[in-house]
Amino acid sequence: MLNISGIEDGYVIDHIGAGKSMDIYKYLRLDKLDLQVAIIKNATSNKMGKKDMIKVQGDMNLDLDILGFIDDRITVNIIRGGQIVEKKKPHLPETIKNVIRCKNPRCISSVEQELPQIFKLTDAETRTYRCIYCEEKFDSK
Repeated sequence: MLNISGIEDGYVIDHIGAGKSMDIYKYLRLDKLDLQVAIIKNATSNKMGKKDMIKVQGDMNLDLDILGFIDDRITVNIIRGGQIVEKKKPHLPETIKNVIRCKNPRCISSVEQELPQIFKLTDAETRTYRCIYCEEKFDSK
């Protein structure tokens, strides 16, 4: 049994779909922070079968929209003094800004580099997002 010690102050991002923790690591830019980060992949879960989990020791600006965009089943436990003080549940955001980039080379956001990359949710069931400038569909593959 793998044992990762608890954290004193920080976050536990739980119920991540198996294999999606590295996406979260990338999108939250955890590699740029000087914080302790533990990634647990393919942990056994009664509810999900297998899941990933990320523990972050320290304070950071946690973007719930990014988490909801990646997987809206995620739960975030905020830890202070070694205790869970708050639980948050991200939701699928209506709009995401500067998280993903438009792949259309003719899009104004590709030409005008200072323009924000903004995508709108167009179909919640299929989790489809489209660029607000050119309507290009975001393809997560």
